[in-house]
Amino acid sequence: MVTQLDDNPVLAGGAVPKHAQLRSILLERVETTLAPHAAIPPERKLMTKYGVSRSTVREAIRQLVEEGVLYRIQGKGTFVAGERVQSDLHLASFTEDMRRRGLVPATIVMGSVLIEAPLEVRAALGLKSGALVQRVERLRLAGGIPMAFERGYYPAALLPDLGSQDLTRSLYATLATEYGLRIDHAEQTAWAEGADAALAEPLGIDAGVPLMVFRRTSSAGSTPVEHITSWYRGDRYQIHMTLDLHHEL
Repeated sequence: MVTQLDDNPVLAGGAVPKHAQLRSILLERVETTLAPHAAIPPERKLMTKYGVSRSTVREAIRQLVEEGVLYRIQGKGTFVAGERVQSDLHLASFTEDMRRRGLVPATIVMGSVLIEAPLEVRAALGLKSGALVQRVERLRLAGGIPMAFERGYYPAALLPDLGSQDLTRSLYATLATEYGLRIDHAEQTAWAEGADAALAEPLGIDAGVPLMVFRRTSSAGSTPVEHITSWYRGDRYQIHMTLDLHHEL
């Protein structure tokens, strides 16, 4: 319980743990006074205001982050989550997908290198041993907030000098305009996993936070063009599916 109702309420011990009390207070502020993407007070300020330890503050915030109420950006603080971006399952680039939802997409190229195709990539793209691919790693943002990390592989023989193209724009648009290849088919698998440290840092989340993972092999006609894995923040993204029964069982 809160022992006083002034500018510095102190949480008291009792049947309800202090971190649960603080979680309720923060949740109420999110629901009544804080706008989406507004910063919550820093840990030290919450410790002083409510007379609790750092571990209590961190546990309350951790629970709200896991529930999708808050999100963290490393080095900047903790913020109120907006509504998740909802996407129908369809064949479109990230850029097209975000623009259709009224969000401004942006891309940060994290790496682009010509390498010998790994076995899994050769199998997906139908390449021979020793074939070269352009590996492109990009951080995708929507409304200025990290949304997804992508690692894609593209056949070098089919797409010469891809690494010299502007990789911050839609790759599907580049494939169509620069190489005459329009993606019209894909096979995709989806699953969930926790973020490891390497993914957590660019996405601005803590290690272990749930991610939605999509692995797609895309083709133009009968020609495989792309093998890509995308890790989406589970607190910022959701998918919608329409299921139809076209025949009687």
